[in-house]
Amino acid sequence: MRGLADIVLTIRAIGTQPVLTAMTWLAGLTSFMIGNAYHAQMPGFAGDLGHGDPGVSYSVLLAADAAGALLAGIALESWGRLKGTPRTAITLAMLWSVALLGFAAVRIYPVAIVLLFFAGFFELSFNTMAQALVQLNAPHDIRGRVVGLYNMAGLGMRAFSGITVGVFGAAIGIHWSLGLSAAGLLTLLFLLHRRGTRTA
Repeated sequence: MRGLADIVLTIRAIGTQPVLTAMTWLAGLTSFMIGNAYHAQMPGFAGDLGHGDPGVSYSVLLAADAAGALLAGIALESWGRLKGTPRTAITLAMLWSVALLGFAAVRIYPVAIVLLFFAGFFELSFNTMAQALVQLNAPHDIRGRVVGLYNMAGLGMRAFSGITVGVFGAAIGIHWSLGLSAAGLLTLLFLLHRRGTRTA
C-alpha cells in the first residue's frame, strides 16, 4: 500500500509540470498500445512476407530494427541538432507509429525491411529524448520517484501490449492487430501533441 501511495503522490506532484506529465503519458501510451510485442511475432511476419527461408527472413527483419536503433544512438550523440523537446519526442513517436503501421500493411519484403529500420530509429530516438527530459526536469527532491514513475509507465505497461498486439493477433491476425494498434496509438499521440501545444 505504501508503494501505491507513493505513486499517487508522485502523479500529483508532476501534475502541474507539463513536460513530466507529457513524457510519462508518452511512455505509458507507447508501451500499452505496442511496446515490443511485435518482436515476438517476427517469425509470423517473415512467413507472411514469403521471402526465402522464414528463419533468415526473421533474422533480417530484427536486424533492420536494431540497425535503425544503432544509427539513432550514433546520430543523437554526434549530430546534436535534434532539439530535445516534448513536441519533438511525441512527433518521433508518431513517426514510429506510422512506420509500424506501414510495416503491418506492406507485403513487399524489401519495403518491410526499410520500414523496420525507420521504426528502430524513431523508437530509440523518442525513448532517449523522453527519458532525458524527465531526468532534466524532475524536481531534485523527488527525482528518484519521478524517474521511477516514468520507468513504471514505460516498462510496466508493456504487459498490456501483449493483449493489444499479441492476443488480438491470434484472433484477427498479426497484421491487423499491429496495424490497428499503431493506428490507435497514432491517434492518441496526436491528441497528446495537440494538448502539449496548447499548454506550451
